Amino acid sequence: MNADFTAEELAFQEEVRTFLQQEFPQEFKAKVDAGIRLTKEETVRWQKILYKKGWAAPNWPAEYGGTGWTATQKYIFATEMGLIGAPEPVAFGMKMVAPVIMTYGTEEQKQRFLPDILESNVWWCQGYSEPNSGSDLASLKTTAVRDGDEYVVNGSKTWNTYGQYADWIFCLVRTDSTVKKQEGISFLLIDMKSPGISLKPIVLLDGHAEVNEVFFDDVRVPAENLIGEENKGWTYAKLLLTHERTNIAGVPRSKRRLEALKRTAANTDDGFGGNMANNAIFARKLADVEIQLQALEYAELRTLAALSVGKAPGPESSILKIVGTELAQQMDEMFVELAGYHCLPFVPEQFEDGFQGEPIGPGTTAATALNYFNMRKLSIFGGSNEIQRNIICKAVLGL
Repeated sequence: MNADFTAEELAFQEEVRTFLQQEFPQEFKAKVDAGIRLTKEETVRWQKILYKKGWAAPNWPAEYGGTGWTATQKYIFATEMGLIGAPEPVAFGMKMVAPVIMTYGTEEQKQRFLPDILESNVWWCQGYSEPNSGSDLASLKTTAVRDGDEYVVNGSKTWNTYGQYADWIFCLVRTDSTVKKQEGISFLLIDMKSPGISLKPIVLLDGHAEVNEVFFDDVRVPAENLIGEENKGWTYAKLLLTHERTNIAGVPRSKRRLEALKRTAANTDDGFGGNMANNAIFARKLADVEIQLQALEYAELRTLAALSVGKAPGPESSILKIVGTELAQQMDEMFVELAGYHCLPFVPEQFEDGFQGEPIGPGTTAATALNYFNMRKLSIFGGSNEIQRNIICKAVLGL
């Protein structure tokens, strides 16, 4: 593979860098650099800046408002966004449900939902996992019973990320319990303001209520919100999950974290008059992560090339998901190793809107343990890495 950029691509790279330097709000960058979460309002503000530029949905087809970029341009944009720390648009709408609506939705559904997703007028969340249906998602129990022009939904979903902010939720629901479990599932779009929906926050190990349980008690959903055919939802879900797993790889942001890790190592005493960046054992770990990250980058480029000619990500998305998440967790462990006992402090104020206290981001010690605990989830969500290995064995190795 030729990894050199053409003159046109280098010019595009400079355009992206200039745009991000001028348009990514400095107060947002300061928060990101300090490891402080942006609020929903700040995230939406940034997404609308991208929308105004026409860069909100690089992977969407141009007919729906996408950029029409080549795979290389998409790669350059994602890399520059990651290196500066600018958050990508929230994935649930832009990268998960939108491709499903584009592929399987009616024209009316496309006109109704896609413009608001593109402009970040509507915040989406995902309703897949259930208390007893995680990795074995096809065993889900939440039901949707047809009643005239509506479905009546009952059940619960869990590990629902940012559902407390969501306007809509896309759900897998069981519409037929008499057939093979994968064949009785449908894909339903549900307004979160519907009567009968309630949420219960789940406080994670890092102290942040990032996820929720969502309960459906006789929730009535218009039948027109069904995507595609009834009982074909498993097919649509697999398309969504391949996009989700590709996104989880997170190469640009891992590059940024690696640079922070190198800086931290260079400023950490090794106990022998030197620093940890020059410690032979730790330096070997840094080199190993960097080599693996570069290999992952090339694998992601191949996937982007497939997407550029209209293909959906295949089983290679499982490879990206496994390697990307395990590399991120490996870097978390290295931050903990550098921090030592200094990673013990807990700063609960960081979860309050407007927190401007001690920096707690990558490269500092106060949040090292919190990041470590939170990022344990990476190898589980989007389909656990054990399940991804099974997919690779079947789809790639033919075992």
